[in-house]
Amino acid sequence: MAKLFGTDGVRGEANVELTPELAYALGRAGAYVLTKTNHHAPQIIVGTDTRISKDMLQSALISGMCSMGARVYPADVLPTPGIAYLVRKYKLDAGVVISASHNAFQDNGIKFFNREGYKLPDIIEDEIEYLIKNNLDALPRASGYDAGYISACDTALSDYVEFLKSTVPDLNLRGMKISVDCANGAAYKAGPALFSDLGADVLPIHNNPNGFNINDKCGSTHIESLKEHTLVTKSDAGFALDGDGDRLMCVDDNGNILDGDQIMAICGWYKKRRGELVNNTIVATVMSNLGFFLMAKEKGINIEKTNVGDRYVLERMLLTNAALGGEQSGHVIFLEHNTTGDGLITALQILKAMRETDASLSELNTIMEIMPQITYNAIVDNGKKREYLSHPVIKAEIDALEEKYKDDGRVLIRASGTEAKIRVMIEGRDRDMIREDAERVGKLIEMILS
Repeated sequence: MAKLFGTDGVRGEANVELTPELAYALGRAGAYVLTKTNHHAPQIIVGTDTRISKDMLQSALISGMCSMGARVYPADVLPTPGIAYLVRKYKLDAGVVISASHNAFQDNGIKFFNREGYKLPDIIEDEIEYLIKNNLDALPRASGYDAGYISACDTALSDYVEFLKSTVPDLNLRGMKISVDCANGAAYKAGPALFSDLGADVLPIHNNPNGFNINDKCGSTHIESLKEHTLVTKSDAGFALDGDGDRLMCVDDNGNILDGDQIMAICGWYKKRRGELVNNTIVATVMSNLGFFLMAKEKGINIEKTNVGDRYVLERMLLTNAALGGEQSGHVIFLEHNTTGDGLITALQILKAMRETDASLSELNTIMEIMPQITYNAIVDNGKKREYLSHPVIKAEIDALEEKYKDDGRVLIRASGTEAKIRVMIEGRDRDMIREDAERVGKLIEMILS
């Protein structure tokens, strides 16, 4: 059996790689590992996004947990950060989210949160994986009075929205027009409700999930329809969430797209101006745009760099006592509010900066200058995606690229943690040149490793 856990839980095509049998095993092993030091029955909350496979996987997962004597609280459709928060609010032992984030509906995933609302460290995931592969049948089975059961969790959505509002207690959005792309995903109820409660004129799109249309030409990875909607409706801002609601991309009032780097630049600048940028530090990944690092140098902000993946961003934030960090993809963590990326909190922080500086989003968008950056996603055999590091032909091409751009750009090539892809990213001043080089090397990788 291949390694189960990737950079964001267990992912795979539903009922092919991520089967009900595997979900059941994850429920048993996860409940045991996360609550084995308890002196009470495990208490676990479970949330999902809107994929058609959610019911199949949730039923199997909960069965596994109940077989360990767990009391399980199904929260139904709720953004991933909502589960991270409610674990803490309800004082539960663990939380689980059934979602494949920004992936297509055929895929799904299962990720765990501990009682503090943090994603699991590698050592805990390894322990769960070991039990599944080697010793699952030896785990105890609750019976009689100790059998697990389900309890309704009808307040999950409202409690999460109230929490979001509490992070910006003085924010009033009356007079603002906001477009929201809900990605037909987990935030399709929470997003519009939040902005409406704060007084905004909310114009939602892609907020009618049917089990199959999650992330389908919408959301943070397909922002074109939001750009058009924002311009046509003359909105003050457009916000695009992803399938599980933990990332955000923006469109300003002029139709310009803002990614995670630009969002962190605005929020970091705003917090520094107010004396609220903890430890004067932002944590970013090696994929962040060169312009982001130049902005930070100009503004006197320290940047801590880490590997791609919000879990690695969070680890470095905790290590360096930083409260703001994130990724270019739109995962932004405000650690004073939540323990994981939260697209709705990110949107609220941007709106707060707009309100309190009396600036439009397009005006705030001038804080950072974007350097041209091209990424080619080479589609490869998932079992071979690490081989680019050692293949002599590929390595020679990478070495040549790095030499070419060493004085006026940057080259970064990495395997995706969640997909069968190798990302070839080049930064430089000549967009046509970097596009040509990224495509050439990306297609070479595809030819050799697909």
